[in-house]
Amino acid sequence: MSGQQKSFQAKLMLPILFNTILALSALYAPQPLLPTLSNEFGVSREAAAALTTVTFIPLAIAPLLYGFLLESISATRLLKLAVALLAISELIFAASGSFSLLISIRLFQGLLIPAILTALMTYISQHSSGETIQRSMSIYIAATIIGGFAGRAISGLIANLFGWQFSFVILAISLFIGFLLLHRLPESTTVRLSRPSPQALLKTLHKPSFLPLYLTVFCLFLAFAAVMNYLPFRLTELSEQADSLRIGMMYSGYTMGIVTSLGGPAICRWLRGEGRTIQLGLLAFAATLFGLATSQIWLLFATMFLFCGAMFLVHSTASGLINRMAGSDNQGLTNGLYVAFYYSGGAIGSFAPGLIYRSFGWNGFLILLAVICLLGLLCSRQIKQVTLPAE
Repeated sequence: MSGQQKSFQAKLMLPILFNTILALSALYAPQPLLPTLSNEFGVSREAAAALTTVTFIPLAIAPLLYGFLLESISATRLLKLAVALLAISELIFAASGSFSLLISIRLFQGLLIPAILTALMTYISQHSSGETIQRSMSIYIAATIIGGFAGRAISGLIANLFGWQFSFVILAISLFIGFLLLHRLPESTTVRLSRPSPQALLKTLHKPSFLPLYLTVFCLFLAFAAVMNYLPFRLTELSEQADSLRIGMMYSGYTMGIVTSLGGPAICRWLRGEGRTIQLGLLAFAATLFGLATSQIWLLFATMFLFCGAMFLVHSTASGLINRMAGSDNQGLTNGLYVAFYYSGGAIGSFAPGLIYRSFGWNGFLILLAVICLLGLLCSRQIKQVTLPAE
C-alpha cells in the first residue's frame, strides 16, 4: 500500500465509517419498535410496519439523482448537508405526537440516507486505487452491517430502558457528532466536470456485465428485506414474549456479515473471481431459507447468522466489482445505480411478499423468496470476469 493510501486509511476512514454506521442505524432503528409504536399511536400492525417500508420508496429513487449530482459537486458537501438534516429529523421524530408526521419524517429520511450512502461510496472510490478498491468497499460494507445491527439492537435496548423517544434522541446526538467529524475530510474532487445526461445512464446500463450485476443485487436485497421486515411478525406468532429488545437481538446474525464482508477479497482469490463468489453466495443464501422454515426460535436465531453471512458476502463482492468495472468513469452515477437497484429490491421486498405470507403462510413466503434467489443466480451467471490493470 502506498503512503497516500495509508494516509487515506488513517485519516479519513473514521469519519466515513462512523457516518456509515449512523446512516444505517437511522434506517433500521424503528424496526424492533414497531409493536411499541403501534400501541403508542393506536394504529394497526400493518400501518406501524409502514415506518420501515415507506423509507425504501425514496431510497429506490433518490440514489440516481444523487449519482448525477455527484458528477457536478463534491461528495463532502453533500455529506455534510445530508447528515445535518438527518440529525434534525431524528429530533422531530422523537418529539412527534402524530403517526402521520412519523410517516412523513421517514419519507424525508429516505431521501437523505441514499445521499449519504452514495456520497460515501463515491468518496471511497475516489481515494482508493484499483488494487485497494475491493478492500475499501469491504470495510465500508462491514460498517453498513454494524449500522444495521446497532440500529435495531440499541434502539430496542434504549426503548426498553427509557422509552422509545430516547432511542431517536441519542441517535440524533450521534449524528451531530458525525457531522462534526466530517470536517476532518479534505474536499473531494468531482468525478467529472461535465454535466451528466440521461444518455450516461443508458450507457452505463449497456456496459458488459453491469445490468446483470444490478439485477443480481436487486433480487438479493428483495429477498433479504422481505425476511428482515416480516421476521418480527413471525416471532410474535411463535412466542408471546417477543418484545422490542428480543426482536432487536434476533438480528445478531448481522455480525456474521462483518466476517464474510472483510473476508470477501480472500474468498474471491480462492474462487478465482468475483463472479464465482457471487454465485456461491447466492446459493448459500437460498439454502438458508429452508432453515428459516423452522418453528424453533433458537434454530431460527442460529440460521440468521448463515443467512446474513451469505447475503453480505454477495453484497460486498458486488459493490467492489461494480467500482472496479467502472474505473474512474462516472463513479457517482455507477454507485447511484447500484444503490437504486439494491433498494428497489428492498422497496418491493418490504411489502409484496407479505401478500403471499398472509395468504399462504410463512413457508409459502419462503418458497417465493427461493424462486427470486434463483432468478438472481441466473442473472449472476451473465457477469463476466473483469480484469483491470493495476493503477
